[in-house]
Amino acid sequence: MYGGTQSKIDLAIEYQAQIPILRPSVRARRAYITVKFQDLYGFTVEGNVDDANVLNEVREKVREQGRVWWALEASKGVNWYLQTQFSTTLKSSLKFSVLLNAITLKKVIRKGIPPNLRPKVWFSLSGAAKKKSTVPESYYNDMTSAVEDKVTPATKQIDHDLPRTFPGHPWLDTPEGHAALRRVLVAYSFRDSDVGYCQGLNYVAALLLLVMKTEEDAFWMLAVLLEHVLVNDCYTNNLSGCHVEQRVFKDLLTKKCPRIAAHLEAMEFDVSLVCTEWFLCLYSKSLPSETTLRIWDVLFYEGAKVLFHVALAIFKMNEKELLMAHHVGDVINIIHRTTHHLFDPDELLTVVFDKIGGFMTTTTISKERKKQESAVMAELDQRLRRLNSVNGGDK
Repeated sequence: MYGGTQSKIDLAIEYQAQIPILRPSVRARRAYITVKFQDLYGFTVEGNVDDANVLNEVREKVREQGRVWWALEASKGVNWYLQTQFSTTLKSSLKFSVLLNAITLKKVIRKGIPPNLRPKVWFSLSGAAKKKSTVPESYYNDMTSAVEDKVTPATKQIDHDLPRTFPGHPWLDTPEGHAALRRVLVAYSFRDSDVGYCQGLNYVAALLLLVMKTEEDAFWMLAVLLEHVLVNDCYTNNLSGCHVEQRVFKDLLTKKCPRIAAHLEAMEFDVSLVCTEWFLCLYSKSLPSETTLRIWDVLFYEGAKVLFHVALAIFKMNEKELLMAHHVGDVINIIHRTTHHLFDPDELLTVVFDKIGGFMTTTTISKERKKQESAVMAELDQRLRRLNSVNGGDK
């Protein structure tokens, strides 16, 4: 069912890799000339000449990182990155080897996984392969066949969102791309009825399809993401998990960037105005594709804590401008302008890992979430009571 689709994705990405490198004239007024170009995953991007040059540099960095990974495979073995888990049964010499592999793996993942290796590295390290192994081999095909003609509120919303998901992409925005994305999203909506479908998942699943190449692998990556990597209830009807994330981030911003937090508080700026989309779409709708996928490289190995660090880094990078802003609209424009032009992932991730001040642990984030959960649930309950009261009054 999907073999033809897979080859078309491969051809599209191969075609993008062969696009001639842009070499604009040095006489061009770089900041004022708008050009359109395509990134590594086929997305049409609009920017200035400097943006195009940055993207060319990113292409070269990706090639260089590919050479690093191939060298590691040559010296350590093809699946060396799987030999990073400790076991009490290991001999001392092997434990040292595993430790070295773990240290190396964390370092090279933060530098980026090459696009051609992402599918198998993500699938193995995220837990998706293990999750898939617990069900019959025909699970996904059986699921898609069983739910193909069913109509639910989730399927109606999915059908509504398909044409709005990365419009203009050479494969995603085609009947075949829409059909593949629909099968993945509908199948998951029946797998987890508590989540069903939530707007934002369409962007996440679409990008997973581009990376993983097959519907089935994209489906299992979506499953491990929602069931193990991200916070519970992030995509349920009341979005309680997302509300928790917003409160956690607001507290972290106060601790890590106190001047920015105080200034935004004085302006009565609610960080959820920009952060909700970041956490629901996992930056897929806000950042250039390779920058998003570099974040996902870390997300699938180190966990959701990286999402908070990226949000902090975006604010930190704009500290001077933000402190000079006096209107809510100005803050939003500053943030949007920055995220739109972050074509070099290292520009962002250098701040994430080196300039925030202490990379938080998963345990720290979990404790912060626990502190916020009761307040969020009380607030949502109160909101529901008010809504019911209004509806009762209308009757």
